[in-house]
Parts: sequence; C-alpha cells; structure tokens
Amino acid sequence: MNLQRTWIILGTLALLLLVCWSCLKEVNEPLSGVIAEHGMVSSAHPAATKVGLDILKQGGNAFDAAIAVQFALAVVYPSAGNIGGGGFLVFRQTDGTIGSLDFREKAPLKSHRDMYLDESGAVIRDLSIKGHLAAGVPGSVNGMFRIHEKLGSLPMEDLITPAIQLARNGVILTEREAQRLNHQKTDFIQINHHTPSLVRDQPWVVGDTIFHPELAATLIRIRDQGEDGFYKGVTAQMIVDEMEAGNGIITKEDLANYQSTWRDAVVGNYKSFRVIGMPPPSSGGVALLQLLKGIESYDIKSWGFNSKKTVHIMTELERRVYADRATYLGDPDFFEVPIETLVSDNYLSERFADISLNTKTPSESIKNDLLGMVESLETTHFSIVDTEGNAAAITTTINGSFGSKVMVKGAGFLLNNEMDDFSAKPGVPNMFGLVGGEANAIEPGKRMLSSMTPTILEKDGRLFMVVGTPGGSTIITSVFQTILNVIEHGMTMQEAVNARKFHHQWLPDDIKFEPEAFDSVTINELEQMGHTLVPIGNIGRMDAIRVLENGWLEGAADNTRGDNTALGY
Repeated sequence: MNLQRTWIILGTLALLLLVCWSCLKEVNEPLSGVIAEHGMVSSAHPAATKVGLDILKQGGNAFDAAIAVQFALAVVYPSAGNIGGGGFLVFRQTDGTIGSLDFREKAPLKSHRDMYLDESGAVIRDLSIKGHLAAGVPGSVNGMFRIHEKLGSLPMEDLITPAIQLARNGVILTEREAQRLNHQKTDFIQINHHTPSLVRDQPWVVGDTIFHPELAATLIRIRDQGEDGFYKGVTAQMIVDEMEAGNGIITKEDLANYQSTWRDAVVGNYKSFRVIGMPPPSSGGVALLQLLKGIESYDIKSWGFNSKKTVHIMTELERRVYADRATYLGDPDFFEVPIETLVSDNYLSERFADISLNTKTPSESIKNDLLGMVESLETTHFSIVDTEGNAAAITTTINGSFGSKVMVKGAGFLLNNEMDDFSAKPGVPNMFGLVGGEANAIEPGKRMLSSMTPTILEKDGRLFMVVGTPGGSTIITSVFQTILNVIEHGMTMQEAVNARKFHHQWLPDDIKFEPEAFDSVTINELEQMGHTLVPIGNIGRMDAIRVLENGWLEGAADNTRGDNTALGY
C-alpha cells in the first residue's frame, strides 16, 4: 500500500512538473508573427492584405502588390486608405537598388500663406482641418502610375480590378470600422452638401456590409483611362464641382499639373545596419537617422526596455530632433533643407552634447541656432516583400480620420485635410501639436511637411526589415522604438510591434505613454528627473516585415491596436 502510494505521489509530482514546464515554456516562448518563405504583405485591413498576397501568388512583384493594396485600402479602409490623399514609397530592389517616390499632396495654386488667419492674424479654428478649404491636391493615383511605370510587372488593370470588385461586392465592417463611421456621422452630415455613402439613418454595427458603387465607377475610369481617369475628364470635373459647392480652391489646372517626384533616399548607418528612409518633404528619414545615431553611443541594451535610463535618453534625443524638424525641414523644391549637415556626426555630436544622464532638459531651453538659423493619426502604412527579395514600404494618408470629411459628390471618395500639415502660422501648433516654421509656410504648389516614416533596413548588405506606421507626430518615435526593440532588446518582429510605446516631440514638453508602457516605479523616477508624463490611448499601428536568419519572412501586423493583418506564402 505504501509502495502504491509512493508511486501515486511520484506520478502526481511528475505530472505537475510536466505541466509547470509546459507553462514555463509557453510563457518564455517568443511571440512570432506570420512566418512564410516566399512573400509577405502586412497592411491595416485583412481584405487589402489578401489582395496584395493574391497579386504576389499570381507572379506579381512587391510593387505590383503595393499598387493593388493602395487601391484596395481606398475601398475597405476609408478613414486612411485613399485615392484622395498622398504618401511616400521607400523601395529596395533585389539587386540592392534603392530609392523613394514622393506622391505627397500639394497646395492648390490659389492657396496663400495667410489663408487660415482672421483679420487680426489669428488662426481660424478648424479651417485647415474640416471642409473643402483643408484639401490639398491629391497625389495617390499619380503615384501608383509612376510606381507601375518604373517598378511594376503586371498589367495595371489587374492591379485595380480587385479594388473595383471590393467596392461593388461590399465590405463587411469590423467593430472598429463601424465605430469610426458612427463617430464621424455628424461631421459627414454637417460638412457635405449631399449624403455620403458612409452615412445611414441607423448606426453601423459589426458585420454590416457597406457598398461603394460610386467609388467603383471612379476606379473603373482610372482602370480604363489611366491617371487621366482621375486628373482629367469626369472625375476631375466632379472634384472641381465639389470645390465650388464648398468654397474650396482646387482647380482643373491643379489636377492636370500634378506630378509625383522620384527622390534619393536618405541613407545612414546604425551600428552594422544600413537605414534607408524617406527624404523631405517627409521629416521621417532625417529625424529617424538623427535619433538612431544619437542613441548609438548609449548602452540601452543593458539598461533594458522602457527603463528609466532608456526612456530618459530617448526623450532627450527626441526633444532636440523635433526642434530641428520644426526649424529646418520643409519641401526641398521650395526650401534648401540641410540634410547632410543634420545627419552628420559633427552636427549631432554638438547637438546632443548637453544631454545629462540624470536631469531633464526643459524644451524651452532647446535652441535652433547651431546652423546660424533662428501631422493624423489616421495615416496607414503597409510593408511588402516578394519572393525575389524586392521590398516596398508605403505610408499613405488623408491626414485626419476620414480626412477633411468631404466626399466628392458622385465620385465616392474622400478628400484629404493635408493643408493642416503646413504651418498655418509659423510657431502655432497644428492638429497634432507640431510646431512649424518658415520652411513649412504655405506656398502655391508646395508640398506640406510630413512625419511619415516608411523605412527599410539592411544587414550585411541584405534586406533585414521593412517597417512603418500611422500616428501623426508619433510616427517617427514609433518606428524608432520598433527598430530598437528588435535590434537592442531582442524582440521578435511581432513583439516589437505589440510593445507598449511612448512619445515626445519637443513641444508640448511632456512624455505621452500608452497604458502599461511604464510601471509605477519608472513613472516616479522619470518625474523625479523633471519629466512630465501624460497617459494617452494607443500609439501607432505598425505593419512590419523582418527577414529571419534562414531567409524566411516574419510578418507582423498590429492586431492589438487595429484590424491589421499579415499574410504570407
């Protein structure tokens, strides 16, 4: 009996040990994203991701898939996906060729420096945010055709048709999408002189299907007539009629003259990694390189993820980099941007020289005289890698959630409110609290400054990471943190995307942080150093891809903060 009891006890202990080992293994097991061998697409919406993956499976390259995803997002993700906005592409071909395309919106020819000021010179509230006057000349459609000309392989018709089918057949709403539409209903009704297709009497609920027949017709014109199907003819006339109905200023001349611009990527190094970023009018590439070069000399790996020291140093770097952003960055076609100086070792060594490990630097003391010189949360990003190793990082936007809230009557798409990304009045914050200067003042035909940061990293001459996010002014710091999470803190791509984030942007002088980003001890320690901490909601919704050591791909989509989805094959 004693022997039997002994065996029972030993068996029970063995079982408990096995269970505990399994639990421990599960806790310690890294959280990976989607793993695939041949190709990967990560975007803000599952239907758009599927469209991109289907294109890859049909033999299209990463750039074909990017075009298809862009048009699909205009249908399934109208709060940020668009044909009425603009954006940036950073690309790397399998042979190592790199570059970028600027299809950012432009200020209409009738715009002028003081167009959002009253007679006393004060900024008129919401004039650059809501309604027809907030819209810049859209660049997305032109951008997709320029990408196709230079980098595409499949017929353009094949890349637009999936979006047409989605618009015709309807899109099933997720809970988040239904909530967004309901939240914006009042603005849709007040701002438009007609009833947009996004509005109905009863609230939208999860599982509802929304149809876009007018948008389908617009996409058919683009498919059949090329970019002239948007910038000329019927669609252009609809845009101009909409402008006239709402006192907007975009003209047929603005539309017919719009052209995207190929630009040299901003390139630099972080330790053994080569960083390929977007140049101005994006501030992302320059700011990210400044931050990475600044953090390189600090041992944040041993300090730990979101520790007091790590957060303090990252914040001190960010306040100086965002001050530079406000002073030196703008459209390079209108303003001489000192890119080489801003990312040079000599400049950054001097710029960061007064950082203390123990004390916060007040933002008001940060000056911008070392050179002798005195953005929505509803952006969206997608990352794509194909079987040959071509990589596309695209961040695209209509700025605020659903842009200006203006839907072009008869055409079924929303216009952006990107004019708010200019400095309506130098020194006055925009909707994201970003302060701008003379470099970003409004001028006809000028592109507004952006925080969008589509980024590609190489390691030892090979593709390593494709990354980007929405988030307005938090885009730069979110990409910064995600890269460090992988390289310094040993996270998988998915863990880096999911990790709680924080943000500082010079002005206002506070650290915004997500729930659970810091523990109470870290908060107290940072406050004792002089930092002001402000809890907020979500920061960023990353879509990223990492090339693993065996050459396979890990796709990471932020399905904790959004409906983002990664798919591979």
